[in-house]
Formats: sequence, C-alpha cells, structure tokens
Amino acid sequence: MEKVTIPALQQMKRDKRKIVGVVAWDYQMALIADRAGADMVSVGDSVGANLWGQPTETEVTLDEILIVCKAVRRGTKRALVSCDVPYAPVQAGVDATVNAAMRLVKEGGADMVKVYGDTDMVRAIARKGIPVFAEFHGEKLPPDKLVEEAKRLEAAGAALLDFRHSGPVAGPVVVNAVSIPVIGGLGGGPWLDGRMRMAHAAIGYAASAIDSKAEMYANVAKITLDALTAYAEDVRCGRHLKGQRPA
Repeated sequence: MEKVTIPALQQMKRDKRKIVGVVAWDYQMALIADRAGADMVSVGDSVGANLWGQPTETEVTLDEILIVCKAVRRGTKRALVSCDVPYAPVQAGVDATVNAAMRLVKEGGADMVKVYGDTDMVRAIARKGIPVFAEFHGEKLPPDKLVEEAKRLEAAGAALLDFRHSGPVAGPVVVNAVSIPVIGGLGGGPWLDGRMRMAHAAIGYAASAIDSKAEMYANVAKITLDALTAYAEDVRCGRHLKGQRPA
C-alpha cells in the first residue's frame, strides 16, 4: 500500500486523474475512508458545528483540533492527512498561524495544513517546509480575479487549492491557470481536479438526515434510529440484546 504524497497528487493533476478527498473527524471514519481509497483525509474545523453542536465553525480551539487530528492520523495509513488551522490563531496573525501549523504537523501528525487564502500566511507556513492547502472562495469574484488569486496563492507556496463555490465557468479556468491541484469543497464540481466531501454528509450521519429527502450515498441516521428504537424495545420487553452473549 503506497502512501499518497503531495507530488503524487500533483502528478494526478497532470495525468487528469481525479483526487478523492474526504473530511473526517474520528479514528473509525478515517479507517473507513482510507480503506475506501480516499487520496486525502481532511480534518476540518467544521467538526465544531457539525459534530459537537457548536454555533459556528469559529469556536474550535487549536487543542481541540489537535485531538481530532491525532485520531484521524491514527486511522489513516495510505491517504494524505490535512488539518485545518482554526479560527483563533488565524485571527491572531501570521506568527500565531505558523506556530499553530507547526503544532498540527509535529503533534497532530498532519501531512499538510489548510488555511483560508492569505498569501502572507501561506508563504510563511510554506517557508517552514509545511505543505499548505489554501482555501479561497469564488461566489463573489469574476473568473479573471479568481485566476489572479489562485496564481498568487500558488506563487506564495501553496501545494493545493481548496476552491469553494467554483462553478462550471470559473472552475475550469482556474484549474488550467495553475500547476497545482484544485480541489472542490462546498459548491465544487467535476470540472475541478478533485472533490472534497464530509464523510458524515455523504453517509447521512446527522440527525437531520432522518427526515431528509436529499439524495445521499446512505442514510446512516435512519438506520441508527431504527436500530436504537429496536434496542429500546428489547430492553423494555426483557429480551436478550442482539450482539450480546447471554450470561
């Protein structure tokens, strides 16, 4: 099993092979994503809002992200692991962001770190020898400005770009304008070099999926509801529990 590297992802772009990215926040999901053949596993600061019930993604601390990153690292053998630098260090400035990035690599085991597209921060982190997954958004800018932004981030040392809300017009233009892979998170599409998707969204893990009519690859929340309802019924009726050996 050959481990995925930054040069390998960049070669995939040149070969026009799509890069598969999965956002995961725990050891078990990382194991599954790795076994499924994901090329990248991204530890997103979205864990706060989507898994822990925090009001926004900005609540997550560096120490919390480190716990999540370590868990995902333990479960990931083949895929490259990226970890988000959380909001607080980024808001504190370049030095705090660089220090956070170094901790994510040294303590968390991240192969690369993701920051929102500030060229000074990207440059400073890259100068420390840490690969950077630079995020930028496309919903409010024309294609020529997005190309300029992508080129600036590449010149600053970004190894990959997370181009959110790219769209079918700007997306291909940006992909062709830079030599590094352009991955799509929110609002991405098949016109990019690869896609990033939260594992929990893909499998319908959240409670909101129970009554959702949206198409998903699975509806784990509904299966879980049915299973726990059946478990509760067995307890109330005094039956032996499934999967548990009788004493």
